[in-house]
Amino acid sequence: MRLHSKENNMEANPILNNLPRHLMSLVIDQQYNDYTAQDHALWRYVMRQNVRYLGKVAHKAYLEGLRKTGISIESIPNMDGMNRILQEIGWAAVAVDGFVPPSAFMAFQAYNVLVIAADIRPIDQIGYTPAPDIIHEAAGHAPIIADPEYAAFLRRFGEIGAKAFLSPQDYALYEAIRHLSIIKADPYSAIDVIGEAEKQLAEISRNMGDPSELALIRNLHWWTVEYGLIGDLDDPKIYGAGLLSSIAESYLCLQPAVKKIPLSIDAANYNYDITEPQPQLFVAADFESLNRVLDEFAETLAVNRGGSYGLKQALRSGNTATAVYSSGLQVSGTFTQVLERNGEPVYLKTTGPSNLCFENKELPGHDIQYHGHGFGSPVGRVRNLSVSLEDFSEEELDQIGLTEGEPVNLEFESGVTVAGTVISKTICDGHLVIISLSDCTVSYEGNTLFEPAWGTFDMAVGKKINSVFSGPADPGAFGLTYPAPLEKTHKILHDEKAMKLHALYQQVRDIREQNCSFALLPSLWQELHRDHPEDWLCALEVLELLKAKKIEDDFTGEVTALLESMKSKGAVMSKLIDDGFAMLT
Repeated sequence: MRLHSKENNMEANPILNNLPRHLMSLVIDQQYNDYTAQDHALWRYVMRQNVRYLGKVAHKAYLEGLRKTGISIESIPNMDGMNRILQEIGWAAVAVDGFVPPSAFMAFQAYNVLVIAADIRPIDQIGYTPAPDIIHEAAGHAPIIADPEYAAFLRRFGEIGAKAFLSPQDYALYEAIRHLSIIKADPYSAIDVIGEAEKQLAEISRNMGDPSELALIRNLHWWTVEYGLIGDLDDPKIYGAGLLSSIAESYLCLQPAVKKIPLSIDAANYNYDITEPQPQLFVAADFESLNRVLDEFAETLAVNRGGSYGLKQALRSGNTATAVYSSGLQVSGTFTQVLERNGEPVYLKTTGPSNLCFENKELPGHDIQYHGHGFGSPVGRVRNLSVSLEDFSEEELDQIGLTEGEPVNLEFESGVTVAGTVISKTICDGHLVIISLSDCTVSYEGNTLFEPAWGTFDMAVGKKINSVFSGPADPGAFGLTYPAPLEKTHKILHDEKAMKLHALYQQVRDIREQNCSFALLPSLWQELHRDHPEDWLCALEVLELLKAKKIEDDFTGEVTALLESMKSKGAVMSKLIDDGFAMLT
């Protein structure tokens, strides 16, 4: 895995050095030499349209961001070059294979790293593609993060989103979306295969159940980061990357037929269809208001609510989660049981590998091997104590009999009882977080929760659960991994005809860049017109060269006439060609 250019001796962006190991498994090489000349022409067309059109309708930060990030209009950006420049604004970029798991996507964002799908859309999806590609990521996301206020919002969104809970259905939906995007991005995919994938996605979408936290935050991400408008409700500007990278939707989104709604956290309740233009969009007043809406939404999540709500989210997810006691102790594992009284948790239990942490660092002796079968502990105050145990000083703990080698019998206000002999106490940052006991019995309402024969009982200390979030507190110590996807983006194997077309694109590119060999254009055009009469973009580039040389003869008329005739193929093609003509005037 290469994160810097050996050829140019560029140093890797230092931001990448902070990426945790569990995210690195999703990073791939860009394989820059695999882009065809047609790919570069497609990029160039889109970027020139963006500069021409988005300069009028996008947020003012967009064009300035293009300059700051050094993204070329003429050719697909090289990740090495992008990283050299992105580090100046405190960000970095990595190449990935299409869609990555939602929580991983958010985690990258939290580390100030853009994930860039290395592939580029096929030419028949030049206006819009449901799959992530380098146009969407590099031309959409990268320029706008040059604005410091927006960049802070994006990072904060990643931090919150990475801790939001998924449901099992969310992962099935992700897999279905990824599969559909892969086959739709392959120009050689059979229609029936695409149809079956669309049917599967629709079936999963219909059976999602109540939306998870991640489903809601994914909606909010869509209507802000991807499809957001900003400014005046009656004359908004574009800042969402999905709109900035779609020459079709950047036009459609501002039409009166698309309803404009003031942004609020209610946007999280609006689902979206990645395969269709959006019927409504949300308008933020400014970047500051984005942060206000995000913070308001974050207050509804388990990471801020904690308690029984948070633990129920952990149970529903069926995956690794972390509960944070008021003492600061963090319990990470798969939560399988929560006992409640009067709506508050009184005992929690994990099953399988678990660990205990403080401030996101694993505590010595409390790793996933030691707690390999799970962890259980009460939550709450001890009866007849005016202060919670976590707030006692060591001297005060000795005064109430919590001394190494001494027996104790703790009765919690909830009714949970813990009886055993104190082995040790763990204190972190002045707070008691764990009491380890031997010969221990834990009971609640006549049920035994822990027996002496099971070994040492490590009792978590804390009067309540302040926070619950998805994933382990210390991912490295826990051994968190994101396996590379089994289904890879298809490597497009072009047939001989396509390769000959790409060679013509390259010849046109060479003539333009070297500003010579214009005498080759007539024979090049004849081959293009004879063997590839359906191709419009190369024809447009030929016309551009003729216009640049102010050649107005039968040759120019022939190319123009062919392009005019192609407009009869439909409104989409007509607009592509008319927009191309507009760039040449």
